[in-house]
Amino acid sequence: MKHAVAIIPARGGSKGIPKKNLAVICGKPLLVWSIEQLKNARGIASVWVTSDDEEILAVAVAHGARAIKRPAEISGDTATSESAWLHALNEIEKNGPPVDIVVAVQATSPLRESSDVERALADFEAQQCDSMFSCGVLEDFFIWEDLPQTGLRSVNYDSLNRKRRQDIAPQFVENGSFYCFKPAILRTLNNRLGGKIGLTKMAFWKTFEVDNYDSFEMCEALMRHYLVERPTKQRAKSNELQTGLS
Repeated sequence: MKHAVAIIPARGGSKGIPKKNLAVICGKPLLVWSIEQLKNARGIASVWVTSDDEEILAVAVAHGARAIKRPAEISGDTATSESAWLHALNEIEKNGPPVDIVVAVQATSPLRESSDVERALADFEAQQCDSMFSCGVLEDFFIWEDLPQTGLRSVNYDSLNRKRRQDIAPQFVENGSFYCFKPAILRTLNNRLGGKIGLTKMAFWKTFEVDNYDSFEMCEALMRHYLVERPTKQRAKSNELQTGLS
């Protein structure tokens, strides 16, 4: 079995929402949702949180993740996720076995289920990938850009030759929820994607992320409906059926 580890970067600084990674959403800190989803995903050997913030690391440990203190030089606003993942990967392998697959997770994308991660690991093997991104499927989604010299221009289709819906090839939006990659890809390319790139599909409602207060409220509403209330109703219905059969 491949040795897969999950790494969640979670800086202390945030301009949109102060202490965003610890902001409570549907009763739990934002970061905790990702930790629990990953801990419950089969195939993930360990879950790590890398942060420059002691409070964030304490919360991570309290909820079953392992902590990595991120150096200040890769914790600023201009620091890349790649730098955090690479530092964390090196720290993980110092005292542990070599990592085969990194599942690099965005804490600000809480609309995720453990089954999404499990499916991604299966897709990674089935597609024989070197790297992979999670995505949503776009249907009838037409993008335009406004160029200074020429004005509006259709980007992902020909506006003068509009195709029927059934003739449009599937399109995918990289939702940023998580990425999977072999360590060699990160180390040689300093990039999350490279080599043979694959994709793993997620429901489109899982595409949204927390960036500001408006998106926080939207994600909380989606989370409450899909991840909190609906599972509770499904369990209640299942219990009723079991009671009826007993």
